[in-house]
Amino acid sequence: MPDPKKTVKVTQVGSPIGRKPGQKETLVGLGLNKLHRSRELEDTPAVRGMIRKVAHLVRVED
Repeated sequence: MPDPKKTVKVTQVGSPIGRKPGQKETLVGLGLNKLHRSRELEDTPAVRGMIRKVAHLVRVED
């Protein structure tokens, strides 16, 4: 039986306006571009690093 992939739900709750340019690019990399949009992403170290960079702009649910 295949091993199910762990996912994490990320929702944008803060605006990137007035933030450093890298933070807006990180949100786009996560697939977020407007407030209250959510994405279901695979739980990998790369995604966790991106979430950590913009932790003040997103809400994370396991």
